[in-house]
Amino acid sequence: MVLPKHMRLKGHKCFDFIYKEGSRFYGPSMILRVTYANTKLQVKGINSKIRPTIKCAISISNKVSKKSVIRNKLRRLFHQHLSYRLSKMVFDRELWAFISLKPSCMKDSESNLLKECDKLLIKAGITK
Repeated sequence: MVLPKHMRLKGHKCFDFIYKEGSRFYGPSMILRVTYANTKLQVKGINSKIRPTIKCAISISNKVSKKSVIRNKLRRLFHQHLSYRLSKMVFDRELWAFISLKPSCMKDSESNLLKECDKLLIKAGITK
């Protein structure tokens, strides 16, 4: 499962903005970067004018696993979890969130990774 189109973060300028301006929240297996959206940087045609939402992206390095099958499995797991948790939430302003998995994430089970993701989302003030 992939993220719904209105929740996908695209464009290298958006990623550069998150790296420079975003607040970082550290967990043992991942880093969450969150910032308010700079809509001028978004790729044309994907603006969500309907309502403010959250746009997400996930980065899983080759250092996590050399096998793409395992990295894609983790990516699908996080996409499903994020779309389930965040798609129906209403925000006052659009947010951008970026999750980077650390190589140490392979030591944890999938359920522990999702719990850690939830803790970081609460810590960032995105969910309650």
